[in-house]
Amino acid sequence: MNKFLCCLGFMAMTTTNIDAQSGTDSPYSQFGLGDIADQGVGFNKGMSGVGLAFRKGNEANTLNPASYSAVDSITMIFDAGLSGQITNYEDNGKKVNGKSGGFDYVVGLFRLFKNVGVSFGIQPYSNIGYNYSTKTQLASESTTVATSYKADGGLSKLFVGMGWRVAKPLSVGFNVAYLWGDYDKNITTASSSAINTLSKRYTADISSYLLEFGLQYEQPIGKNDKLTLGATYSPGHNLHADPLCQIVNKNSSISKADTASFKIADGLSLPSTIGVGLGYQHSLNLRVGADFQLQKWGKIDYPDYSGSSYVLKSGLLKDSYKVNVGGEWIPNPLSTRSVLHHVRYRVGAGYSTPYYYIGGQEGPKEYHVSVGLGIPILNAYNNRSVLNISGQWQRRSADNLITENVFRLNIGLTFNERWFSKWKVE
Repeated sequence: MNKFLCCLGFMAMTTTNIDAQSGTDSPYSQFGLGDIADQGVGFNKGMSGVGLAFRKGNEANTLNPASYSAVDSITMIFDAGLSGQITNYEDNGKKVNGKSGGFDYVVGLFRLFKNVGVSFGIQPYSNIGYNYSTKTQLASESTTVATSYKADGGLSKLFVGMGWRVAKPLSVGFNVAYLWGDYDKNITTASSSAINTLSKRYTADISSYLLEFGLQYEQPIGKNDKLTLGATYSPGHNLHADPLCQIVNKNSSISKADTASFKIADGLSLPSTIGVGLGYQHSLNLRVGADFQLQKWGKIDYPDYSGSSYVLKSGLLKDSYKVNVGGEWIPNPLSTRSVLHHVRYRVGAGYSTPYYYIGGQEGPKEYHVSVGLGIPILNAYNNRSVLNISGQWQRRSADNLITENVFRLNIGLTFNERWFSKWKVE
């Protein structure tokens, strides 16, 4: 119990650090609630986020809370990770690079009772962060209009979950999360032929909840093979946040500024999310999986400033979906000769659609591939922990919009300790 409380204390100390990381520098994060973060941990990331149908006793699989019921009886799992990325942006033949990253997640898992596992942790939900500018030359006169865009923020979740193996093939589970964060988006426009500067600032403070439910059903199909069906559901709801829009018109010659403020009560919402996954496992050597997830953003109205008012508007967001496939292979998990026989080799790929429109046009679609390794840590004190390293290439593009190529490195460390075993003296 003391060790468990220490883990909770460490997570509390890291909450501020996680909340302070934007995790992105993409201009696309200005739309909606930002870039939706990958909810997986180290081993998922090496397989492009696959995991709705995966369950193992030595992994904390937060993608489906039903998997918590598979945790070993004497195991305490503590998983932490960080990531960094370099992004190449291309628009009209011009290319620039950006970089971002930081602390990613902290997750714990242990068995509470027989067939019941409990997980807890902190993860990002969305990321907002960008800083860029544009210049436009007016055709009718020799006037240049410069516009700068800058923002930071995002949402994080602090969760606790439980998984219960109801019967031998069937497990169910849930996560209850406290969802919090804010955003601060600024747009400033200035003309070379005028003394006025127009600024728009969009802000919101969010403090709400998030519910996630999961199910997994295992079906043996042979002596060493089995199929697992996974499903998840998260209900959508209002975030009870009041987004604010401030319009500031500043005259530099007389140092005077006119400010107009608009606020929308209960103006932000989360979509309902449905996920389905299928997993296949052969002995202890091989597992592969495929996931499909749908988010119902299209039913949500989003705040919009029309030039005279700040109101909720439909048609700015759209339903989005993603498809991921991936697998893992271990050469010889029962070997006692070489650590190389226990290395986990991972690969995955995925495709997703955006949840927002840009100027009436659908946002950029995303393609990504991942490769990863799970390297066992073997020493006199520990032979169960794993260092997870993965690399990912991601591309987002759409007609007449910025193209992004992201190269991301993920590093995670899974501490797998025998905390609850009893000593026997003879």
